[in-house]
Amino acid sequence: MQTENKEIDFRNKTIYAGIDVHKTKWVVTLRMEHLELKTFSMEPSVEGLVGHLKKRYPGASYSSVYEAGQSGFWIDRQLKRLGVANMIVNPADIPTTGREKDKKNDYRDSRKLARELENHTMRGIYVPCESQEALRSLCRIRSQFVGEKARLKNRIKCFLAYYGKPFPGKNTRQWSERLLTTVGEIRYPSSISNECMGLYLDQIVLLQQKVKAIEQMIKEKAEELGVLRTVERLQTIPGIGFVSAITIYTELSDITRFQKLDQLCSYIGLVPSTSSSGEKERVKGISLRQKKYLKSIIIEASWMALRKDPALTLSYSHLLSRMQSQKAIIKIAKKVLNRIRYVWIHDTDYQLSVVR
Repeated sequence: MQTENKEIDFRNKTIYAGIDVHKTKWVVTLRMEHLELKTFSMEPSVEGLVGHLKKRYPGASYSSVYEAGQSGFWIDRQLKRLGVANMIVNPADIPTTGREKDKKNDYRDSRKLARELENHTMRGIYVPCESQEALRSLCRIRSQFVGEKARLKNRIKCFLAYYGKPFPGKNTRQWSERLLTTVGEIRYPSSISNECMGLYLDQIVLLQQKVKAIEQMIKEKAEELGVLRTVERLQTIPGIGFVSAITIYTELSDITRFQKLDQLCSYIGLVPSTSSSGEKERVKGISLRQKKYLKSIIIEASWMALRKDPALTLSYSHLLSRMQSQKAIIKIAKKVLNRIRYVWIHDTDYQLSVVR
């Protein structure tokens, strides 16, 4: 007598999983052939999720998505190692209905992710390799320490002003050891105030040492990873030093993913925000969608390049005749960005005074 085969086989089927990721809980929605199968919450575990998929839907292909955020890329990497085609998306790029905006919760977000994943309406963000991500983190830590140092300098100036003491140096970004000594020799009515200033100065010296040590570490790691050659090429562009070059490299990682200059400008935030309807079109100024830190590096490098590259100096002069300096520098920044893209793609040094 023949026995009935009760094994379930989802071969040639795709299970779509929308994952709303949080620190202590994941909400997951599963869909197949435009049918919502289930929505459930679970402990944050990639192995647990993949195990559930393989147990309930054996033989199927699995595709998942979650929003970019504080969870980083570790979930993506683990899912891919376990055979799940995962995608990370920008939350602002997910098609959302008015009801979903008005009544937002984790379960609706999960259903929305699964639905749009199955409809193929989303594009994933770029995921760097682990070594590139680590080098980027090191550069960002340096930036954070530099920011802390700037805030500490402002506190010292405020402390001096509070007690009626003039700042003994110029308002330069770099404070020399001699200047720090001079500030430390200033005396106040109370010995406690003297000790307060001593604490400030000890902290700023410590931050300076840390920044210097991090910069040396960045150079060593860049050489180990084989990216120093590209960084040195970028440094041949006027206005771009080592810190700017390594920051640009680590934030972009792969310049070839931008097929056109306009795509790169849009990614960084050097394009206008527009609003059009019918025959009316309104330009609302520079787009708020931007890579803020990278954009500031490019703008700062552009101001420096004006003083060193005659071609950019001439272009800036022509632009000032028909627009304000703030708008003109954006145009110059696009030219600098074009130089960066050309040098990086062609692996060549920049030739001074060549406008492309």
